[in-house]
Amino acid sequence: MTDTVLPHHLDHVVVATPDLAAAVRAFEEATGVAPEPGGVHPKFGTRNYLVSFGGDAYLEIIGADPENTTFTGTRSFGVDDVRETAVVTWAVHPGDLDAARARAREAGLDLGEVFDGARRTTDGTLLEWRLTANLVEPTGLVPFLIDWGATTSPAVTTKARVRPTGLVATHPRPEEVTPILRAIGTDIEVGPGEPRLRLTVEGPGGSLTL
Repeated sequence: MTDTVLPHHLDHVVVATPDLAAAVRAFEEATGVAPEPGGVHPKFGTRNYLVSFGGDAYLEIIGADPENTTFTGTRSFGVDDVRETAVVTWAVHPGDLDAARARAREAGLDLGEVFDGARRTTDGTLLEWRLTANLVEPTGLVPFLIDWGATTSPAVTTKARVRPTGLVATHPRPEEVTPILRAIGTDIEVGPGEPRLRLTVEGPGGSLTL
């Protein structure tokens, strides 16, 4: 992994899927790496699986929690609306979340209020963090901000690992989103095209583009 492959301050890439079990199987079949169970988000009706990129960045595969039969409302990351497994957004961990949020507002986009998040891992460990809302910019190209505080990032504790070989961003008007990305301290290049984020990873069994 090099700085030219992944953008500065990347925390994690979010992949949403309409079928979590099928997405996890497909990932393992393509790469030879089995994503690890992350945990559940009872408040949002979701469950996730994780794969580390090494360092302090990782991949999150998220979908509806099939065991949460009482959830009502709208699930985060557009999980209720996705029709295929795909990258929907990403997160960065700036050195100062509040300062980065203020810079984004000055650049033209209000990332919303900062709120607390938490979940328990499969072994019962409580993870806590602060973050801004996801998909404030609906294409997902503008990341949300996260601060793990005293919690160790899942990138460090997740044993399943793949090598990222590219994260490519396109937007019909790159000049509109690029100033916001620079304001929050990340250096991903946005090319012209349909709004999309595409991630390619490699494992011992092969490569996969999402």
